[in-house]
Amino acid sequence: MSYDGVGPRPGRGAAGRAAVFLAAGALAVPALAGCSSPDPAGKPLAGQDIAPAARASVADGGTLRWAVDAVPETLNTFQSDADATTTRIAQATLPSMFRIDERGRPERNPDYLESAKIVETEPKQVVLYKLNQQAVWSDGREIGAADFAAQWRALSGKDSAYWTARNAGYDRIEKIERGKGDLEVRVTFAQPYADWRSLFSPLYPKDVMGTPDSFNDGARRKLKVSAGPFALKKINRKSDEVRLARNPRWWGQRAKLNEIVLRAVPRDERAAELAAGQLDLAEIDPAAARRIALASPPRSATASASGTPLISSSPLMGPDRRKLTPKQRREAAAFRGFEVRRSLEPTYTQLALNGADGPLADERVRRAVARALDREELAKLVLTPLGLPAEPVGSHLALSGQAAYADNSGAIGGQDTEEAQALLSDAGWVQGGPIKEGKKAEKAAGSKGEKAEKTEKGKSEKRSDSGSDSAGGDDGTYIVGEDHKADGGEGGEGREGKHLAQDGKQYGNQQLQQAGAPGAYAPRGTAAPAGKEARPLAKGGKPLMLRFVVPSGEGSQTLRTVADRIGLMLERVGIRTAITKVSDESYFKDHIANGQYDLALYSWPTSAYPATDARPIYAKPVPAADGSLNVEQNYTRVGTDQVDQLFDQAIATLDEGENRGLIRKADSRIWAAAGSIPLYQRPQLTAAKKNVANAGAFGFRTPVYEDMGFLEKGVGASGSAASDG
Repeated sequence: MSYDGVGPRPGRGAAGRAAVFLAAGALAVPALAGCSSPDPAGKPLAGQDIAPAARASVADGGTLRWAVDAVPETLNTFQSDADATTTRIAQATLPSMFRIDERGRPERNPDYLESAKIVETEPKQVVLYKLNQQAVWSDGREIGAADFAAQWRALSGKDSAYWTARNAGYDRIEKIERGKGDLEVRVTFAQPYADWRSLFSPLYPKDVMGTPDSFNDGARRKLKVSAGPFALKKINRKSDEVRLARNPRWWGQRAKLNEIVLRAVPRDERAAELAAGQLDLAEIDPAAARRIALASPPRSATASASGTPLISSSPLMGPDRRKLTPKQRREAAAFRGFEVRRSLEPTYTQLALNGADGPLADERVRRAVARALDREELAKLVLTPLGLPAEPVGSHLALSGQAAYADNSGAIGGQDTEEAQALLSDAGWVQGGPIKEGKKAEKAAGSKGEKAEKTEKGKSEKRSDSGSDSAGGDDGTYIVGEDHKADGGEGGEGREGKHLAQDGKQYGNQQLQQAGAPGAYAPRGTAAPAGKEARPLAKGGKPLMLRFVVPSGEGSQTLRTVADRIGLMLERVGIRTAITKVSDESYFKDHIANGQYDLALYSWPTSAYPATDARPIYAKPVPAADGSLNVEQNYTRVGTDQVDQLFDQAIATLDEGENRGLIRKADSRIWAAAGSIPLYQRPQLTAAKKNVANAGAFGFRTPVYEDMGFLEKGVGASGSAASDG
């Protein structure tokens, strides 16, 4: 997935997902606690931070230079190689019947829809769309039923000539008809579909969706027709730029900017590009945010339009500005015109537990890992230094504020060392048990029996598994706790967090664009947690050693630090971890997707439509025709029939209250199965010129592109007159 959280939704993923063998056991499910009032969904933990300003305060004209991860390979969001920039372009140039509000919930987009509602449920569900009378494509043709029908036929899954990446929802439509007039579209479903609002967002013109050739190739490099506040002007692959220009046929509020230029800039180069005056807006890592904050402390906190509190007004992080070195002062001068805007992404970071084989195939061991974790400590480790709310995520399927959210972590319980040890004992793991000597016993009891070799004097060494370098590019394995490597000793990454860097690198793999880049952050000067480690566990002559795979790239230092912290938490209950560094390029495709790991950290975006989008992530793997196992996007290989049934019921339930209840029940069962442990919502840090309005850290809400721009001279960020001081 993309780091800014607007990339392809989970559950509508790339074709050709990994298929692996899996021996799955039955999972016990505890009783579900009943929901209580008030609404467990609560409020978003952080609101938008976009320097909101009234349109009257925003100047007419100008070009916004906005950093992105890459120039997209396709402009068709329904293709497997679509990325976050594809989505950003679609948001600015194409119709969306519904968009996402500040609470992460769908809202009708009045620029395209006068109304949309279910008008019949018997004998079949019928949704009637009444389109905005002014809604037209840039060639002057009205947006209408023909466009809806063409998109349905392309995405229904009935014609394999269309190279689609996702069909969810469209495959439940029976027919699409013109209503009483040209501005009415009547959609009849063959099966009830609760997430009908997810459809036709974005909507492409019939010229794109009408034939397989136009779908497969016509919209990859150009959009001849658009219907948004902006239109695609040019893609320049030599200069890595996409240029969007104000759409003269746009009927809504006229775009304030003349142009938006999306420039592909590597994340580690963005601070330099900002300082050089080459960018106006860029998502950045915490290290760059800290440098910018030295020049411009954060603005005072206010409340968002919905009443959600914004982030703390406390300084970001870093040394006292009065004690800057001459070099830091020069750099601060370069960043003086910028500020850091902060929120939380609609994405959470999880600890994934591979239940395919080895010790983690036993639910009791997975539950013991979960009970060993102090999730509150991990959330604080990551978010407190950034001035962001540090609360653990309580759901796999939604985030605080979203309609389906409820903290269901009680289904597995909080940190409890004694309970974790009791679970391990029940599973047959004995503290201080005998370990067989000899080469055959060197293999740890981790996934597929891969080696977790100890290294002399705590130094990393190359893994000696045959083919490991070619397949995974392993950079080395070390055992947490040996020679204090995990505590920042000589040769270690350093628990003290020598670097505060964002692990949000975009990997060149579509599955990762959906599954999420690694997402962990750690503060400077963080001490190792106190606590006495339990004696190592053994069973059948083998130690309980889990292989914890982390990427080895420069931008992942703090991800490895967080992995070390988790390793020490597990060591307290007798579970040892061998942290194995692998190349960034192979981290997801060769390890996560292929099941070559025991423990891993990666992120999932949440959706306003969890019944549709989350099901493939948690669906029980099923045998394929060739004898392998189709895991869809369930890379932990842990699933149950009951979870699948709850998703199926939710997707077919049109009562919104009942739908939310079923989603929450499914989440409770997912917690109980302990295939993945949500940790914290990922931070979103954006550097922006101080006079850039209505843009920055968007949080849940879909950006409103026509309102973005530069403040009139003499107007402050809040839209009021700026002081002379």
